[in-house]
Amino acid sequence: MRVVIVGGVAGGMSAATRLRRLDADVEIIVLERSGHVSYANCGLPYFVGGVIEDEADLLLQTPESLHERFRLDVRVGADVTAIRPEDKVVEIRDLQTGATSEISFDKLVLSPGASPVIPPIPGIERAYPLRTVEDVERMTEVVASQPDTAVIIGGGFIGLEISENLRRRGIATTVVEAAPQVLAPLDPEMAQLVSEELERHGVEVLLDSTVSAITEHHVEFAEGRTVPGDVVIVAIGVRPDVHLAHEAGLAVGPRGGITVDGFNRTSDPSIYAIGDAAEKVDALDGSATLVPLANIANRQGRVVADHIAGLDIRVIPTIGTAIVKVFDLVVATTGWNEKRLREAGRAVAMVHAHPGSHAGYYPGAERMALKLIFDPVSGEILGAQGVGGIGVDKRIDVLATAIRGGITAPELADLELAYAPPFGSAKDPVNMLGYMAENVLSGLCTPIQWSEVASHQEHGYELIDVRTSEEFQQGHMPGARNLPLDQIRERVGELTTKDLVVTCQVGIRGHTATLLLGELGFNVKNLDGGYQTWLHSPAAHGVDIGAPKSTKRG
Repeated sequence: MRVVIVGGVAGGMSAATRLRRLDADVEIIVLERSGHVSYANCGLPYFVGGVIEDEADLLLQTPESLHERFRLDVRVGADVTAIRPEDKVVEIRDLQTGATSEISFDKLVLSPGASPVIPPIPGIERAYPLRTVEDVERMTEVVASQPDTAVIIGGGFIGLEISENLRRRGIATTVVEAAPQVLAPLDPEMAQLVSEELERHGVEVLLDSTVSAITEHHVEFAEGRTVPGDVVIVAIGVRPDVHLAHEAGLAVGPRGGITVDGFNRTSDPSIYAIGDAAEKVDALDGSATLVPLANIANRQGRVVADHIAGLDIRVIPTIGTAIVKVFDLVVATTGWNEKRLREAGRAVAMVHAHPGSHAGYYPGAERMALKLIFDPVSGEILGAQGVGGIGVDKRIDVLATAIRGGITAPELADLELAYAPPFGSAKDPVNMLGYMAENVLSGLCTPIQWSEVASHQEHGYELIDVRTSEEFQQGHMPGARNLPLDQIRERVGELTTKDLVVTCQVGIRGHTATLLLGELGFNVKNLDGGYQTWLHSPAAHGVDIGAPKSTKRG
């Protein structure tokens, strides 16, 4: 049997090497258009910044090493120009010689990846994408010439990673994002923390900004502003590379990726598709989704190899867990965010927490912001986000595992997680999210979100800040009245209305005050996440999230 794999890197090479381990006799041919078949594309931004100093460290395997160990026939510079499913043949053009040829197959695996989105902007040909080793080689050569300024079009994962690495090189950097926030998978009150971190390290962030033209040394915007940019990088996103599949008559799904079944077979049962080019099944609603992540591509490559070899397959949908480093911040997410859930008409409940990475009395604890979103009836975990220092990755991985395992939000309180003062707290942040969710679902407390405070005030609710007077004087929400938690019993007679919204720094004292005031006959709601969550929300800056705004503030 001959298996032909179009495209290497994560998905293609995982399929090839796994299949060889399962079958010593199958003929495996890998066709890769670029000059490198196995490289760490997630490390490309860090090579630009000099964090990874040797380009060879990015190159995981070569055609020679793959043949020596696995007897794979790996051909680089091999451009597959057409697929003829009825003949079980692929047409190839050698990019060095221009010679054309054909290869027959018994099984074909498509792993062409995705292509950078290049908008039709005048002068866009001067912009650099960052997708392949060849891309990073060109970009590194330009960066080595020591340009003064750089503009990155796109505030997603790659755009922010490259912005950090350009600043590391001492280049004045601007990130331009057409949306009202960076990092679309986050909700706005979490994304604001990221924008502030970028600005703290000297990256200018322009939101709701549309590039209209790129000139020799500048980037022009539709609103008339001009920003210097000796180097321009386009990192808007990627789209599945499906031109071969489309021309071959294979089904393409609603999200623009190749349609596959649970075994990653396309509409032609002898052809598989994996990685960024293939649509996935979303674990929350079963819809088609695109999740361009290396770990998913690796798993799909293994699934295809197992299916070709006749092994049993577990059909697993995706929950979309991702993480990125932005200077000193760790930013991670899993599942759906609040915006997407509300747009889908899904009822949601949520809690925000601001715990330390480990016990506060042990040196070195770092604060993090966590958001847990869950079903208000069943407690099903729908999504989670984390922004902070050390320990964010650990918590998001636990929450992603909980989603995969069907653990509900209140059941997070029951998890026995490793604890010692240097690593966590006796009540781990994940446990705390579970306790908070249990309080909400049981009806013990009625939280409101940062986006609801203004409307409650308009309807006659009084905003009570139960922090100390010193904390209150350092900053507080508009219209708030200071009534410290330890003085509530003695000063409760000062309250002139029964309808109250209570806030504190992160929500913990507010919860205590809410229960106390409830016992005293008041109608009380606690601001989820407290002043700390509100402070980083659009509401704190008088901004409608849909309104144009740069993150720059006076």
